[in-house]
Amino acid sequence: EFGRGFEGAAVVPGDVPAEEEEEIEVKTTFAVKLTGFDAKSKIKVIKEVRAIAGLGLKEAKDLVESAPKVVIKDLSNDKAEEMKAQLEAVGAQIEID
Repeated sequence: EFGRGFEGAAVVPGDVPAEEEEEIEVKTTFAVKLTGFDAKSKIKVIKEVRAIAGLGLKEAKDLVESAPKVVIKDLSNDKAEEMKAQLEAVGAQIEID
């Protein structure tokens, strides 16, 4: 006789062990990463990076020339998107991590 030992063995959603539940991590801080730039726009990108990150001219130039590199981190999603738009407007290629 098949199925005899499983009578009344219903799985209740609360019976799942804690370690098997999938935790969903919601990202709250983002980093703006320069992945590249249009060669004709290099000076504009350096100026924009300098303004956004609060860097000196040499530091901004070094950061741009060593792309891919994080320009600024620990931003809200809205602020990161705003920075991305500003940098892309001057010829930068940007990712948000």
